[in-house]
Amino acid sequence: MRIGIDYTSAVNQGAGIGRYTRQLVRALLALDAQDEYVFLAATSGKPVPVGGAAPESQSRSASFDIQGRPNACLVTLPLSERALTILWHRMHLPLWVELFSGGLDVFHSPDFALPPVRRARTLLTVHDLSFMRVPECSAPSLRDYLLRVVPPSVRRADVVLADSESTRHDVIELLGVSPDRVHVIYPGVDENFRRVQEATVLAAVRRRYRLPERFVLSVGTLQPRKNLQRLIEAYAQIRADIGMKLVIAGGTGWLYEGIFRRVEELGLQGEVCFPGYVADEDLPALYSLADLFVFPSLYEGFGLPPLEAMACGTPVVTSDVSSLPEVVGYAALMVDPHDAGALADAMRRMLDEPSLRGTMVQRGLVQARGFTWSRAAEELLHLYREVA
Repeated sequence: MRIGIDYTSAVNQGAGIGRYTRQLVRALLALDAQDEYVFLAATSGKPVPVGGAAPESQSRSASFDIQGRPNACLVTLPLSERALTILWHRMHLPLWVELFSGGLDVFHSPDFALPPVRRARTLLTVHDLSFMRVPECSAPSLRDYLLRVVPPSVRRADVVLADSESTRHDVIELLGVSPDRVHVIYPGVDENFRRVQEATVLAAVRRRYRLPERFVLSVGTLQPRKNLQRLIEAYAQIRADIGMKLVIAGGTGWLYEGIFRRVEELGLQGEVCFPGYVADEDLPALYSLADLFVFPSLYEGFGLPPLEAMACGTPVVTSDVSSLPEVVGYAALMVDPHDAGALADAMRRMLDEPSLRGTMVQRGLVQARGFTWSRAAEELLHLYREVA
């Protein structure tokens, strides 16, 4: 079986879907030496900084995952993502897949948009429908693009993949898809996410990102859906009591100006730190250094950061909406993300009550072990074969 996968996000995006695609592909290639894989990527032009701009080495590291595998090759197209989008969704030309893949049995697009594939069976991953559920949190241009591209892509796909039961429900309800066409494959927590004990590693990461001695942490692209203004408001309520700073790590996304403005309005300059995009290899140490991880998102298709924090032995406070209860189970304190007071109370409890903290840390370690990339790869490979 010849399997084609759109690898553009893996090459051009440092976080978010780029990271999801790299980890899934790694697990697939570790599992399957029998089938042939063709990874297709548009790599010229400026990368799209969704989820944080990719570091300069991202293209090399993404390619390295594939190099040396006898059953895998990377085919790059000398076009930007924008040019490719025009060819696909305005001119309906299957240029990439039909001409450059050499023929496929299955084609998988892990990034919302399905190209006009004519001869292969197709799978499309829809990570979330935030642009429909919370449209006010999306950049207008991105929302318009997704509204134009995602519904017809979903209609044409033979199989639609969702990251959670919550997202599956959204796809069925909002896009009118037959339930038997939508399958859930949970993402995994990479094995590198574990408690970091090495003092030299911790010190290097603290120095690299100028981290304070003690801090509450949040990780995610700076954009309205992550609800960071309300997190800052909650932190302001307890700052004097907890005696530690707030670190919000992530690249800038869209409509993020209000986040910095709220810090200034509350007089928290110097108390709220923004280290920017954090490289994948530094995240375990970052989570391990934090006293508490807070993820107050308004909507998530899955929500991987809380699980990564749990895997590193850091207690978690998160929202009680969308997929997050499904993801964290009984291993986190969950609150209404619209209630800054409730968020502040949960943060204070987790920091002040040792028994609660210890219980949640142990539950979190167990919860995170239930989500693995190897299991995701096994389920996906089974679907590839079934669809083909």
